[in-house]
Amino acid sequence: MNALNRQFELIRQSATVAMADRILALKASGQPIIGLQVGDPDFGTPPAVLAAASRALQAGLTHYGPSSGYLDLRQAIATKLQRDEGVVYDPASEILVTHGGIHAYYTALQAILNPGDEVLVPDPTWATHANMVVMLRGEAVRVPAPAEHGFIPPLEAWAQALTPKTRAIVLNYPSNPTGAYPTRDYLEQLQAFAEAHDLWVVSDEVYGSLYYGERPTSAAAVAGAKDRTLIVNSLSKTYAMTGWRVGFLAAPARVIANALKASQNSITCVAPFIQKAAAFALVDPEVQVATAQMRAAYTQRRALVLEIAREVGSTRVLVPPPMGAFYFFLDVRPLGRPSVEVCEGILEVAQVGLVPGSAFGEQGEGFVRMTIAASDADVGAGFRKILAWAEKEKA
Repeated sequence: MNALNRQFELIRQSATVAMADRILALKASGQPIIGLQVGDPDFGTPPAVLAAASRALQAGLTHYGPSSGYLDLRQAIATKLQRDEGVVYDPASEILVTHGGIHAYYTALQAILNPGDEVLVPDPTWATHANMVVMLRGEAVRVPAPAEHGFIPPLEAWAQALTPKTRAIVLNYPSNPTGAYPTRDYLEQLQAFAEAHDLWVVSDEVYGSLYYGERPTSAAAVAGAKDRTLIVNSLSKTYAMTGWRVGFLAAPARVIANALKASQNSITCVAPFIQKAAAFALVDPEVQVATAQMRAAYTQRRALVLEIAREVGSTRVLVPPPMGAFYFFLDVRPLGRPSVEVCEGILEVAQVGLVPGSAFGEQGEGFVRMTIAASDADVGAGFRKILAWAEKEKA
């Protein structure tokens, strides 16, 4: 029998996608499931963005486009990065348009990794951060980011994980699944560590515009960090454009030159009409108002969950307030059961879909991820069902 790629034996299928598929099947069978498992905004893409795409389609932009992205889109991305993150990039040489954030991450790793290189990845974090390293024949080294440390790795933990094979550090702030992000002082110290050991820093900032207090600091905004930092981002979450599959990589020119080769040999280019819609979305004032309204809705839903938690006063489900993103990482350790079993029980009895924390790493065990990227009614009703189920499990 013909052999398969053994690298994929080291990778589990996405728990988030598996749960989503299962819930779709249950809904199709007529069961009233409340899906709080997927990180997909419940808002529609702003109508003005749809109109921009339509104009581009009518103008005939349905063929190949430039593989690095249209210059006007790369200029819009540079404007966004300077406006929001305070970092200046050359749109001609330091920005690559990609097929979503995952593709940006893929091209970033392809640009810097050699087989056998080690990459330090925080635990817990989104599974793709480690899986992609393994797919590219590197080794993902998990760095504990325990709940007791606010889901941020202690600085000494990075040093303890370091070996002569270490090539890069991966960051994801605000975090999926925890919503945590570090202080500027922490990033300054971590960047100094990266400089001292000649490491790249790959920073997934897809949730960078979704925060509930002080704006998070971009990893590239720290003094002297830009030349070793690769910024991964997309329009998916901020602009409710998950299905459009458009993102970008911002990095030093020599990294972009390599990443462009990875992109050309994987997707050729992002669809031209989508690029034009993305360029419009990033700079149009009315669209920025629409995204601010989305963020305000997430803020209200976050407050709703915290209010219900105070009202119910559950000792079985603890509710750490997220700093950013649109997830709650609910602490179910008082139940004394594996997070997979907790999610199974909640789905079967309470009919609410969640993702087990173990899908995000060892440090995620004892937690479950609940999205607030769903309607107010579903968030409120679903969370109450979760708490009610947990109280019945007492016995």
